[in-house]
Amino acid sequence: MSHPTPESPSRRHDVVVIGGGAAGIAVTASLLKRRGDLDIAIVEPAEMHSYQPGWTLVGGGVFSADITRRPMDDVIPSKATRYATRVERVDPEAAEVALADGRRLGYARLVVAPGLVLDWGAIDGLEETLGENGVTSNYRFDLAPYTWSLVKSLERGRALFTQPPMPIKCAGAPQKAMYLSCDHWRRQGRLDDIEVRFCNAGGVLFGVPDYVPALERYIDAYGIEAAYGERLVAVDGPSRTARFAVVGEDGEHEEERGFDMLHAVPPQRAPGFVAESGLANGGGWLDLDAETLQHVRYPAVFGLGDVSGTGNAKTAAAVRKQAPVVAENLLASLDETPLTAAYTGYGSCPLTVERGRIVLAEFGYGGTLQPTFPRWVNDGTQATRRAWWLKAKQLPWLYWNLMLKGHEWLATPARRAPRVESGDARSASGR
Repeated sequence: MSHPTPESPSRRHDVVVIGGGAAGIAVTASLLKRRGDLDIAIVEPAEMHSYQPGWTLVGGGVFSADITRRPMDDVIPSKATRYATRVERVDPEAAEVALADGRRLGYARLVVAPGLVLDWGAIDGLEETLGENGVTSNYRFDLAPYTWSLVKSLERGRALFTQPPMPIKCAGAPQKAMYLSCDHWRRQGRLDDIEVRFCNAGGVLFGVPDYVPALERYIDAYGIEAAYGERLVAVDGPSRTARFAVVGEDGEHEEERGFDMLHAVPPQRAPGFVAESGLANGGGWLDLDAETLQHVRYPAVFGLGDVSGTGNAKTAAAVRKQAPVVAENLLASLDETPLTAAYTGYGSCPLTVERGRIVLAEFGYGGTLQPTFPRWVNDGTQATRRAWWLKAKQLPWLYWNLMLKGHEWLATPARRAPRVESGDARSASGR
């Protein structure tokens, strides 16, 4: 694999992909599967690639952390050129990407897939106490094992699980940590001695109503106090207290709660360069056409994954469906033909409600149910053992061996009416 040195002059590639996470690698593999002679560059500074959906199971004592990570160079397609640095800025008018090491990359087409930023610093005192004083989060590789350590050691007291305002990656993950913890405490005969509170900044348990009844049954069975309109704003680790902004009838006020265990989930946002480069929508997320995943103002730019401003759930399952759509439409754009592949908003959230059972939520834009399997195979609105088998046994293998290698299992794009959209076949600069 080619690794240009810092002294190398600026280079131009057919396609530049920003991000070496699930989205960046999957779309690169899908592009090369269709057109193997493409010159593709991936910009990614991290040396390790993580299967992030596995971290919930690490925090629940099901997986070891090591099996969720592999060296980045082992998963990036061998035909792609990797730049092991970060992006400073995109100039969509000049069709150029400025890298942190001073180099510039020209492109015919750009794919923006850098993921999102976990804004730990937005909660006062949180970063300083993560990994100690009973404060943890499955949203970080190094902390998920600490979650399991806390769950195993807690015998009585108060456990708080927080969820920030939407959007966040895997909106069900804060609940998954809570359910798996409660299941362990129940099996150990400790649950009656542990007060569990779900501090949710939002107003509902889950955004798609069809799945709420099954989840509420577990909330009731575990004796969880579900509190809505509660946003974590500060943590004092040594005193084991957390402060929340609480929305009440008379407006917002603050309340302090003690804890013995705190599973915290930070607010999340797009990387700063997206807005600084003029690529963002009003909320700061990548401004894409929801169906074609082409940028709404710069037709040489496409995007997918957690950075997207489209109205789908931010999950790896969404990426699995988005990658072939971007691959097909990007190549059509290069060929100056109509964009015919359509993304319908599919996302999946396997809600681990207990060890051995999962509510497999699958839905698209507007909360429309999009189950992969017929109900007689798996009823996604109920907790099933079959869904657990899929999540714990099959999905990791499918991720490493199919999705990251361009094998698009059950991911054929929907079709759009064949028409030329304004800008589909414009120049690379997007002007």
